[in-house]
Amino acid sequence: MGISWKEILQWQRKDKKWKKINKMLIGLIGKPSVGKSTFFKASTLAEVEIASYPFTTIKPNHGVGYVRVDCIDKEFNTQCNPNHGFCINHQRFVPIDLMDVAGLVPGASEGKGLGNQFLDDLRGADIFIHIVDCSGETNTEGKMLEKGEGCDVCEDVKFLEEELDKWFCNILLKAWKTFARTAELSKTKFSEAVVKQFSGLKVKEEQVKDVLLKVNLPEKASTWNEEQLMKFASALRKESKPMIIAANKVDTENGEKNYKKIKEKFKDYLVVPCSANSELALRQASKSGLIEYIPGDKEFKILKELNDKQISALNKIKEDVLERYEYGTGVQAVLNIAVFDFLKYIAIFPASANKLSDSKGNILPDCFLMPPGTTALDFAFYLHTDFGKNFIKAIDARTKMAWGKEHKLKHRDGLEIVTR
Repeated sequence: MGISWKEILQWQRKDKKWKKINKMLIGLIGKPSVGKSTFFKASTLAEVEIASYPFTTIKPNHGVGYVRVDCIDKEFNTQCNPNHGFCINHQRFVPIDLMDVAGLVPGASEGKGLGNQFLDDLRGADIFIHIVDCSGETNTEGKMLEKGEGCDVCEDVKFLEEELDKWFCNILLKAWKTFARTAELSKTKFSEAVVKQFSGLKVKEEQVKDVLLKVNLPEKASTWNEEQLMKFASALRKESKPMIIAANKVDTENGEKNYKKIKEKFKDYLVVPCSANSELALRQASKSGLIEYIPGDKEFKILKELNDKQISALNKIKEDVLERYEYGTGVQAVLNIAVFDFLKYIAIFPASANKLSDSKGNILPDCFLMPPGTTALDFAFYLHTDFGKNFIKAIDARTKMAWGKEHKLKHRDGLEIVTR
């Protein structure tokens, strides 16, 4: 592999101080005891409390997770030295900000189970990963059911959707009549007024406009009834904070059956089968030097002699998870899908057309996650204000072709910014 877990952990400690310039945040949500903290720990290897009782997590856990990118170093027959994140076998792991909030229960939008506090923690999230317990062994409040009892996992998805919609609707209702009429009288753009009302929730004006086109509501917002207002709030929530369903504990007795049930009922959502416990076990075994495992792979390699219990546990993960499901444990896949497929971010490598190393000799030290539509000039400003102000051109590290300031960058581009 060419890299040790000791080195990876050193990078992770450094990444805790990593400057999140793009402010992207992924929120892990779900009812209590579904495995959110296990998913969080598997993604970050952070030390968090994990227990099978409700509200183990009270304050949100923030940590650094990683998305996996095919590093461009392989194309140049070299090995990169990342400033942040790490690279294993030409697979670059780029840091992202993850947040694990406390479990939500029915009535959260009215304050039940400290729901208002927990929902408020989600304001800055760009996307939600809804972690669902596919074992069906806990009720809607996260309490363990008696043997023989069963929980309808589809209800878990439904109630959480409803609580998120009510949360958005309540924000609108706080000053709705005054807000809607003032927007009409002052001839302020309704979309601008909505963005202001949702200040801090990362709602964009274009998203409001798109929703208004989709929901087909009366032109005068002040005439909307409660049902129409909820329709608008729900559509805006889905547009501004998209959600992926992580069907966790898919390797339990009823896991696969319940995963298929969710996938069939909620066709508007992407449902990814997951086993956070398996991912955590593989990462910890790799950290201990027992196996070689790259997060997101569907296989591992045993490095040391193992006892029967360890062999049995690894074989079970291999047979029940890695070989059974398209995304392996699903944990790394969900993060990648969230960032690259849903949020449409692109990974960009600053790279000189003639030299891949920086002044300290580090090869391809940086990889930045940029929002969709980023131009060469945008990236120059992102790197440094002076680069943007004095921009002449960008040069493609692969082809040596020159790009103008309006050139839109693509995923895995490597480029040099030339300034005057």
